[in-house]
Formats: sequence, structure tokens, C-alpha cells
Amino acid sequence: MAKSYPPYMNATGLVAKVLEKIKVAATPDRFTQDYLATELGFSGGSAKAFIPLAKKIAILSSDGSPTDLYKQFRNTNKAISKAAMAEAIRKGYSDIYSRNEYAHSLSKSDLEGLIVEMTGSEKGNKTVQAVVGTFEALKGFADFKVSTSDIVHEKPSEDEETESPERLKTNGSLGVAEEFGLSLSYTINLVLPKTDDVAVFNAIFKSLRENLLKKS
Repeated sequence: MAKSYPPYMNATGLVAKVLEKIKVAATPDRFTQDYLATELGFSGGSAKAFIPLAKKIAILSSDGSPTDLYKQFRNTNKAISKAAMAEAIRKGYSDIYSRNEYAHSLSKSDLEGLIVEMTGSEKGNKTVQAVVGTFEALKGFADFKVSTSDIVHEKPSEDEETESPERLKTNGSLGVAEEFGLSLSYTINLVLPKTDDVAVFNAIFKSLRENLLKKS
């Protein structure tokens, strides 16, 4: 029975080159061989193995459409991009990570030894070396110290929350209404100041109309 190996490309030097092009090229609806050859400029037969690799590490779906990880990898924020690749590596090389959760910290020789153990291959096996080379090439685009969920789904800061519509801070201005002691609840109950000055009430309702009741 044929041995099962973790994801790899024989032309490991192409991995980084294709990934660099992905970062600057527009995201396609489908990542096809035509796109790889025409848009990214990799028409050689050895480059065709990139698409199966990309599917195994979950940056492409089974139909070739780019996943969220693909899009996050293209993010110009390096932290998001590197975290996305780290997640892709963990997904694609889950068998390796099930044996050593810090596989990315292993030396090349130790990683090769682990793959030899997993696959039952002989030492110096060319496919094992291709797996190691592919893993190392991908790792060059990754940062395993933080996850995409930590970065992409950050909790809004207190400053952002105070500027939110729920707090009725529109356009950074409290307006005339707050100046005269008007309070607003979510049911828009008005607490009016004790005054006989009609101008005060006119100012309050003018502010209410301009900031809350006008159509956007």
C-alpha cells in the first residue's frame, strides 16, 4: 500500500515565489491552473502541484475558491498575514502537530525524523525531504505566537465604544441637547430642564431633529 505523506511540492523553491505573487495579485473567484499560469506567471508543470497543496492547507476550498485564510494571508497587516499562514500550516499538517504541537520549532533534521517515523519511510527519502522543504517554505510566512482570532476579532476599545451609536455620540459631538441637560435612553425619553426659556426648548428639539430624527 502506498505511503501517505503530509502536503508537499517537489519543487519546494516555488512555494515562496507563488505565495509572494498571491500577496500582491487580485484575489480570483477561482484559483485555477489558468490563473496560476496567466496571472501569477507560473506555467511550468512543476508549479501545478501548488493548487493541491493550497487546498490541503485550507487556503483554497475544494472547488478552488479562496478561503478566509487566503484573504487574511493577503492582508497588508503582517501580523494578520503571518497568523493566517500559521493556522493554515496547523490545518494542513495536523498529523504532524498531533505528534508534536510545537512542530514549527523543530530543526529540519528533527522534523525529518518525525516524518520518517510517521510514514515508515527510509532515512533520506526524497518525498520526506520535499515535505520538510515545503513545510519550511510555508513557515517562512508564518508567526505561531498569535492566532487570527486574537487579531481579526479584537474587542473594541473603550474609546470606540463611547463613540458608538448606542451611546448616541454622533460625529463626535454632543450637540446643544447635552449642553442643556437633555438625557436620552434607548426608548428616547426626554428629561427636560426646569426653565421657562422657550429658546432652551427650541434648541433641544432642533438638536433632536437634526441628530436623531433626520433620514440618513
